Amino acid sequence: MYEFQYHRATSVADAAAKLAAATDGKLLAGGQTLIAAMKLRLAAPSDLVDLRAIPELRGVCPDGDAVVIGATTTHAEVAASPEVRARIPALAALAEGIGDPMVRNAGTLGGSVANNDPAADYPAALLALGATVITHKRHIAAADFFTGMYETALEPGEILMAVSFPAPKRAGYAKFPNPASRYAIAGVFVAETAAGVRVAVTGAGPGVFRVPAMEQALEKRFAPESLAGLTVSASDLSGDMHASAEYRAHLVGVMATRAVRVALGG
Repeated sequence: MYEFQYHRATSVADAAAKLAAATDGKLLAGGQTLIAAMKLRLAAPSDLVDLRAIPELRGVCPDGDAVVIGATTTHAEVAASPEVRARIPALAALAEGIGDPMVRNAGTLGGSVANNDPAADYPAALLALGATVITHKRHIAAADFFTGMYETALEPGEILMAVSFPAPKRAGYAKFPNPASRYAIAGVFVAETAAGVRVAVTGAGPGVFRVPAMEQALEKRFAPESLAGLTVSASDLSGDMHASAEYRAHLVGVMATRAVRVALGG
């Protein structure tokens, strides 16, 4: 690990000022990706600005028909939240399936969303539920937020403060996890929302994406049988030592069917 300056921010304004003053500063939330990269000398920020002491960035708050979750809220806190479990149980279940207990108690919602790992779980939930990312400057629709592998619409110096998740009529998430990391080799979040049915896939490709054909089939009848014979093309999916693109394409169909069963209470 290379030398860096550590700063513990006391407010969002303080964090923004410290970040702006740094030569190559990075924000620190849970540190599950950034610290590991720094230990391997794959990342060498000049400054780390720690967000964990800022009260307004942590916690779960009902907001009308939505649930707003602060950026530094841990996965374990999302999974255990009575508000999340009551309004969006699929999101609580998703959080409960991330990594292991150590990761869930250290990693944060905001850190995962801002990092946008192509195999992370939360991006599928944001896209399927039509969530809104709240920064200290603006609100960004999930459909506009994820722009590429490890890339988002966040501008330099912009701080992710919270994510607002509209409560769906019903939703389910299913993933085929890597047995070591628990990252999704293929994960599918299915949600029946006020705007219609949405099917979002993570882990299978270079970024999270929706499957219009499955959405249209489930609009006609929200049942596992509606997805029979439907899958995605392997041409744009990822292939590696864990699974070929063709196998991931198959898994998307299987996980989508399982997600619908979960949404129906199965």
